[in-house]
Amino acid sequence: MVQQSVSAVMSSPVLSVGVDTPLQEAVKLMSEHHVSGLPVLDADGSLVGELTEQDLMVRESGFDAGPYVMLLDAVIYLRNPLQWDKQVHQVLGSTVGEVMGRHPHTCAGDLPLPGAAKQLHEASTQRLFVLDEARRPVGVLTRGDVVRALAADG
Repeated sequence: MVQQSVSAVMSSPVLSVGVDTPLQEAVKLMSEHHVSGLPVLDADGSLVGELTEQDLMVRESGFDAGPYVMLLDAVIYLRNPLQWDKQVHQVLGSTVGEVMGRHPHTCAGDLPLPGAAKQLHEASTQRLFVLDEARRPVGVLTRGDVVRALAADG
């Protein structure tokens, strides 16, 4: 594994979204492709953020449906449900740029795998976006990629 670099085991091409991508579209993309995070690109294709399942869960947990009463196994909300849509958009945002994390974890393709493994561990992240000189994603390295490289080496 020591001899291998990130570019030898990373996944490519990279599935990505833009800052103006509707949030529902990004969530659907994550679900359909079974990924837990996406790089967020600006108009020039440079990395500006990261959208993760954790970002979505944090925003989701901020929603408050308001006071309610239970009557014969029915829930009766004491706040107007017509206002919920507005609150959901305030909490979740309507575009990826409103929800994304602004400090994505990155590395270069020529980084040796032990260095990448250390970076994944220290940052407590699931993935590193592999960038070229223009900060454009050329691949993604996940914890699973590192484990598979270790298994193949042994």
